[in-house]
Amino acid sequence: MDSEKSSEWRSDVLNRLQSKYGSLYRRDNVILSGTHTHSGPAGYFQYTVFVIASEGFSNQTFQHMVTGILKSIDIAHTNMKPGKIFINKGNVDGVQINRSPYSYLQNPQSERARYSSNTDKEMIVLKMVDLNGDDLGLISWFAIHPVSMNNSNHLVNSDNVGYASYLLEQEKNKGYLPGQGPFVAAFASSNLGDVSPNILGPRCINTGESCDNANSTCPIGGPSMCIAKGPGQDMFDSTQIIGRAMYQRAKELYASASQEVTGPLASAHQWVDMTDVTVWLNSTHASKTCKPALGYSFAAGTIDGVGGLNFTQGKREGDPFWDTIRDQILGKPSEEIKECHKPKPILLHTGELSKPHPWHPDIVDVQIITLGSLAITAIPGEFTTMSGRRLREAVQAEFASHGMQNMTVVISGLCNVYTHYITTYEEYQAQRYEAASTIYGPHTLSAYIQLFRNLAKAIATDTVANLSRGPEPPFFKQLIVPLIPSIVDRAPKGRTFGDVLQPAKPEYRV
Repeated sequence: MDSEKSSEWRSDVLNRLQSKYGSLYRRDNVILSGTHTHSGPAGYFQYTVFVIASEGFSNQTFQHMVTGILKSIDIAHTNMKPGKIFINKGNVDGVQINRSPYSYLQNPQSERARYSSNTDKEMIVLKMVDLNGDDLGLISWFAIHPVSMNNSNHLVNSDNVGYASYLLEQEKNKGYLPGQGPFVAAFASSNLGDVSPNILGPRCINTGESCDNANSTCPIGGPSMCIAKGPGQDMFDSTQIIGRAMYQRAKELYASASQEVTGPLASAHQWVDMTDVTVWLNSTHASKTCKPALGYSFAAGTIDGVGGLNFTQGKREGDPFWDTIRDQILGKPSEEIKECHKPKPILLHTGELSKPHPWHPDIVDVQIITLGSLAITAIPGEFTTMSGRRLREAVQAEFASHGMQNMTVVISGLCNVYTHYITTYEEYQAQRYEAASTIYGPHTLSAYIQLFRNLAKAIATDTVANLSRGPEPPFFKQLIVPLIPSIVDRAPKGRTFGDVLQPAKPEYRV
């Protein structure tokens, strides 16, 4: 398991792995899963929406990312040894809130009553040791957005989950520089779609009033004034507070882990055209997924990072002004796509735009890897809290119906390819940011549940070989050039290269 989420990376990585290791590492047994940060290098996606957001494609970034992934796999392969895996679970309190509680409340009351919180607080930890019991590494899954660092930060930063990883690795790797020691601590994503670490909640930064409402907007200044705040004095302090809490809990769960994971290893993978999945709503009625589209509330952003131009969340109708601008520049969305996405008012009909390349992916990976009683579902996007719960239960039930009882099902988010958000059907009706960003329409979650149940059934009945491979995603050789000029590397005024800015200390402790 590595920590990225781009289909072109995945294709390039798998091809290079095949050249070096033959059939050992394959599309069905390698997951690229994003640990997630909003402060990383950009310019490595091939689909046009993401290329525009990152101001062009950067081959330098792309190649460095692929090389880094391959290096991490090479290191893991070289250091592979017999060992044991233990699993542990426990809640992490006081580090998260639901940033779209109005959407969450649209889910059936009977369903909500089964849970004590509108976020998933459980952290799952895998502890890996060698046969002598010596530490090798840890993977933890927990639902939290790495947005303690806000969008005023323009430097590379791994945010709260990265800080948690840093703290645990530094503790286990005494005497090593960060990232250089043998112990690896991965803090992976789960169903974090509507989960924020900014636990003081949204307030109007100009008046101090609460703006925890359906539209996340303020009486004076509108949505741009509605910002959620973390527990610290500033974003750096908040990052450390949230990251340290996750590190501390993961450390405790790691130390007390005693349930060994044993049993066979299995995997299943398919490519699926997510624009054309028939979804069975019951035994007699079916619907379909849609070509990708982003709604008006996508442009509003969230309480963790508002958008521009005063768009608001919860928008269920279009705007003649913005519709006209869109139509003049991109053309009109078809009646078919508008009907399919209702009640989402379409801002960008990305599934009908193909220049210079398709604007969003049609072909998406779905994948499950099982190890004994553990099932890792590789999710190609950001599931909301209730979406993740429904998928987890459905996959667990599918395994149980075929004799694999008491499976622990992990929601591993942002895997293999990025497809924005996945809400429940009920949350979709509210059309807040997460729903507006559910690009394949209101039945997206039901489609994924159907697809992942099929993978679980194939593993449980030993019929993975009968699964169709599915349509392979495209890989565009001629990618979009950067949209920003190159930066000239020159010394500041009054300085020359080689000037000492700060003298070295006589000694350092690492």
